[in-house]
Amino acid sequence: MHEELLPPPTLLPAEQLVDASGAVATALANPASPLAWAALAEERLDAAATEEEKAIAYAFARTGYHRSLDRLRGNGWRGRGLVPFDHEPNQGVLRAIAALARASRLIGDEAEYERCAQLLKDSDPRSVEKLLGDA
Repeated sequence: MHEELLPPPTLLPAEQLVDASGAVATALANPASPLAWAALAEERLDAAATEEEKAIAYAFARTGYHRSLDRLRGNGWRGRGLVPFDHEPNQGVLRAIAALARASRLIGDEAEYERCAQLLKDSDPRSVEKLLGDA
């Protein structure tokens, strides 16, 4: 009965990315793209060893998160409802949210990690394990 109260799932249209050479160039060529910023943040998160690299990864992840909210809202999402991971155009948004969760944990902001993990769970419960590996 709870599902009856939710809006229909958000199914984003496919992104038309300008593919540039490398993650930075692709993000700069597609500044509104959650997918481009998510890929850049993921790349930086995987390599972040110094405090400066952690801060840069966090900044890229935060940009992707805000671009994700813009994209979701621009396609009818009003802060709640399913955003299915299995719908491929949704994956950039969910990856960007997960990147911010990971970056937040990396810099010690556990409250932000939990908030992002909850947003993933609310969007598609299966996405938490796929993208964060935990519940």
